[in-house]
Amino acid sequence: MTPRSPAFAPFAIRSYRFQWSADLMTSWAFEMETLILGWYIIVQTESVLLVTLFGSLQFLGTLVAPLFGLLGDAIGHRRVLAAMRLSYAAIAVVLAVLALTDSLTPLLVLVGAGIAGMIRPSDMGIRNVLIGETMPDDRLMSAVSLSRITTDSARVVGALAGAGTVLALGMGEAYLAVVACYLAGLALTFGIAVPARAAVRAASNPLRDLAEAARAVWQAPPQLAAMLMAFLVNLTCYPFSLGLLPYVARDIYGGSQASLGYLVAAVGAGSILASLLLSSLGSRVKSGRMMLVFSLVWHGLVMLFGQVTTLSGGLVILPLIGVAQMLCTLPMSVLLLRGAPPGLRGRIMGMRTLAIYGLPVGLLASGPLIGGIGFPATTALYGGVGMLATLAVLVFWRRHLWPEAAPGNHG
Repeated sequence: MTPRSPAFAPFAIRSYRFQWSADLMTSWAFEMETLILGWYIIVQTESVLLVTLFGSLQFLGTLVAPLFGLLGDAIGHRRVLAAMRLSYAAIAVVLAVLALTDSLTPLLVLVGAGIAGMIRPSDMGIRNVLIGETMPDDRLMSAVSLSRITTDSARVVGALAGAGTVLALGMGEAYLAVVACYLAGLALTFGIAVPARAAVRAASNPLRDLAEAARAVWQAPPQLAAMLMAFLVNLTCYPFSLGLLPYVARDIYGGSQASLGYLVAAVGAGSILASLLLSSLGSRVKSGRMMLVFSLVWHGLVMLFGQVTTLSGGLVILPLIGVAQMLCTLPMSVLLLRGAPPGLRGRIMGMRTLAIYGLPVGLLASGPLIGGIGFPATTALYGGVGMLATLAVLVFWRRHLWPEAAPGNHG
């Protein structure tokens, strides 16, 4: 049966229903875990540098993300995703035991974050590849947008639940909820269909295979521009709505762990709204044009966010940031998926994940900058550089991204 609203048409496909539910459980676990451990680090160490290090370690695996895509192209993306999610659950069990036995230390948290960070960055890319393999092209924008809601709802429900559970039960007991979500996500992952065209291919030379994907992106100007934009927003925007929020909640706003939960949830609420909008627009979205416009908006909001010194002000700006980031990054992902040859999707989306390496670089650079010139000046610097770089992309690739009939705006 087809859903009444075209925005929810992807749910008519059984595999997508399983994948959406599996992604939801995994995303909730991600968000609860990040909030619980991020707050633990800032309370135990009172160091913004260690908070940025913790945030950066979670994206360590961006450097090897293309290898996960290559492995998925070789043995099947569902198998790779299931193995990854089994690993998350195992790491969470270890940290839960350490917390319940009062054996947890900041060093062990950083080690756990580093191990998980070798795997987690590839999760979103593999999700999108599976959607591309199982979804008709006319439902792709809606499917990717609805899939993103699994992550954004986690920023609302997972963040508030993580903060509330820690306050009510303690860190160890709260971590058991993280383990339960990971296990539920793993079980549901096995319900995702394995498309016939995703069959195992013959073994080949990994370096040659990765070079083939890189060459395909280099020769397609819209995809190359999208890759550069992905790196840019991770470098200059995401640090302020991800890794630095524990610092903002505690040191800028003077708040508690509950305040951090509200800030994270505010970003997620705006992102959900934008995802629903894109899902309803579907194939009418002009991906290249929207990506550029909302990159400029997003960078402007980052600059404004740095000038706000109260929790109430942050709760006004952060939902707008959530809207802008989704209206920028979701069209970017769809642009890449549509332009990727089916046999190269895993590797190309792995390269897209590699662009996330901009986030840990931006986070690590922000720590010394905040200490040297202050938080407001750091956000102004990041936002200004990001705006200039976005305009440079627009000028250089204008004919591929801006005209309504350009390849980057293909519906």
